[in-house]
Amino acid sequence: MKKLLIMLSAAALTVGLASPAVADRDHHHRPTEFGRATLTGFASLPAETFVPGSPPSGAALGTAPSNGITPPFAGQPVQGFSGILNRHDGTFDVLSDNGYGNQANSADFLLRVHHIKPDPRTGRIKVLGGFNLSDPYRHVPFALTRADRVLTGADFDVESIVRASDGTYWTGDEFGPFLLHFSAKGRLLQAPIPLKGVQAPENPYLNGATPSLPASKGYEGMARSVDGRHLYPLLEGSVAGDTPGDLRMNEFDPREGRYTGTRWIYRLESPSNAIGDAIAVDSHRFLVIERDGGQGDDAAFKRVYLADNRDRDGDGAMDKTLVADLLDIANPKGLGGFGKTFRFPFTTIEDVVLLDDRTLAVMNDNNFPFSSGRTPGVADNNEFITVRLTDPLNADRRAFR
Repeated sequence: MKKLLIMLSAAALTVGLASPAVADRDHHHRPTEFGRATLTGFASLPAETFVPGSPPSGAALGTAPSNGITPPFAGQPVQGFSGILNRHDGTFDVLSDNGYGNQANSADFLLRVHHIKPDPRTGRIKVLGGFNLSDPYRHVPFALTRADRVLTGADFDVESIVRASDGTYWTGDEFGPFLLHFSAKGRLLQAPIPLKGVQAPENPYLNGATPSLPASKGYEGMARSVDGRHLYPLLEGSVAGDTPGDLRMNEFDPREGRYTGTRWIYRLESPSNAIGDAIAVDSHRFLVIERDGGQGDDAAFKRVYLADNRDRDGDGAMDKTLVADLLDIANPKGLGGFGKTFRFPFTTIEDVVLLDDRTLAVMNDNNFPFSSGRTPGVADNNEFITVRLTDPLNADRRAFR
């Protein structure tokens, strides 16, 4: 009887330690690097996909062709995917960024969340609909591009998105940087929330002061805590005075509408790299896309790291574990018509989402029509891939919501 009780107690302890709901478990058995990830799904949306019935765009791009595509365009391209949310029905919400790359050339690009359905069986992505972002309640205190207060790429550069438990959306912007809170239909619910002491060159309140961030280096990634209590926006660039390559991840309390003052440092492998997205795995760990600026054969660094804010080595930055090299993915089934090694060689890779404890979905920002990482001289499609990791993440199950 005593032996049976000991065995039951040991089993209960094992189950307790293995439970994915435990957010603060020990990871001593975690490898310092995962092995080679495997491609398990591939789907693509043609570069020249436009929102039906949408107004023209790209007027500020001139008329010279780029990668075989000549602007301006008769409609709004479905492009620039910079954030992704799982709807748990086989479909996803994806966020388009500011449009054509900067504030000056994107005034006729309407900021939008698209509803898409990737189908790895056919290799295609269907666009099911979506909604534009707008400010009908006049919360933005500075001048907007359009009188109807539909937001454009000259107003904000939205690069990250999370869904709150009440169904509203929070996005991170690069121009402020600002946090923006939208209704489920894309209507701004409060004034843009700035980050005290940090301003990009595009910030409307700069008033001739020296910016503390480089252009387009504001909030590129943003995670929602697994308990829904906090947001963790991550800057793409180093703040003036910080060590080059050190990026601030700030903690924000949506209920209080303020930053808590807590922050961590994500340290790039090279100061010339950039981050593309960040999502929470549990109360301490985040998946972060880190990449160089190369494309095609010049792409040398496109990775997904597991970053732990406990800083166990005491170097002042989050501890990093490589979980997937996106330039060296095993493809034993030849998915997508590619060879045994699959590469995701795009300039900007800005979307990652957890599908299960060992499977990630990743998408590129195709920078329509400027990027040509897949085929030189041909505008990149929007690609959706799923990759299986060699080891489980042991994620908190709330991370999958």
